[in-house]
Amino acid sequence: MRASYGATRVLHGLDFRLQEKSVTALLGANGAGKTTTLRALCGMVRAEGEIRFAGERIGGRRTEDIARLGIAHVPDGRGTFLHLTTEENLRLGAYARKDRPAVARDIERMYAYFPRLKERRRQQAGTLSGGEQQMLAVSRALMLGPKLLLLDEPSFGLAPLVVRELFGILRSVNAESGVSMLLVEQNAAMALELADHACVIETGRVVRSGSAAELKHDDAVRRAYLGY
Repeated sequence: MRASYGATRVLHGLDFRLQEKSVTALLGANGAGKTTTLRALCGMVRAEGEIRFAGERIGGRRTEDIARLGIAHVPDGRGTFLHLTTEENLRLGAYARKDRPAVARDIERMYAYFPRLKERRRQQAGTLSGGEQQMLAVSRALMLGPKLLLLDEPSFGLAPLVVRELFGILRSVNAESGVSMLLVEQNAAMALELADHACVIETGRVVRSGSAAELKHDDAVRRAYLGY
């Protein structure tokens, strides 16, 4: 896969595969192409090369059509609708679904994962704390009923205790619902703790990949991303 912003090439033949129901972490320095990878997968950036999801070619499709196939994106900056209530945000996440009773059940399931959101169900999203807004962004994406969840820097700006809570919930969602996840995360230690597999990107190319356990013990990865 190759992707550009105008004349600036960001991804230079990126090649990797995701395993169904697994969590894969993308590691790399700022500017390596991690966010662009997520945007290319969900049709927000024009990409060249073959991109397949569940056996179907999805390259060139519109973002909303890719979402309907089961790919949900939690962008950096959270992207919550600040003037809507918490529950209105969740219902908006299910815009493409017709199964109203199942949507209602899934809203309650999100509240079970994130009890603080239930307490704030009628509160404007813009008045939530940063951690609560991130939880809302994740739960709104899950309301789509995705097979693959793309997460861009979910820990950004959050206190360490909130990050641990959020990553614990992501682990539960993956284990209980089998939602595959592709995680872009500067906190490499947390990412490798959550992930089954990992890829390291440098200047738009995958330079290392393997199980999360293998990369935790890779000397170059430890020095560059884990600080020991």
